[in-house]
Amino acid sequence: MRALTGREREVAAELAQGHFNAEIAAYLFMTEATFKAHVFRVMAKYGGASRVQVALTARDAGLA
Repeated sequence: MRALTGREREVAAELAQGHFNAEIAAYLFMTEATFKAHVFRVMAKYGGASRVQVALTARDAGLA
């Protein structure tokens, strides 16, 4: 697993808390499209096939 950037860690942590895409994007001051791009990169780095897998991995890693 490759290291996450600071912004990717923020996105993963919010995913782990179960928030909706639009809520997370607004909270992190980014567009929903930018948020989804970050999610895609986190999924690629974590080897996750879904946002649920990313959320669980982030939670297990202590990001949430």
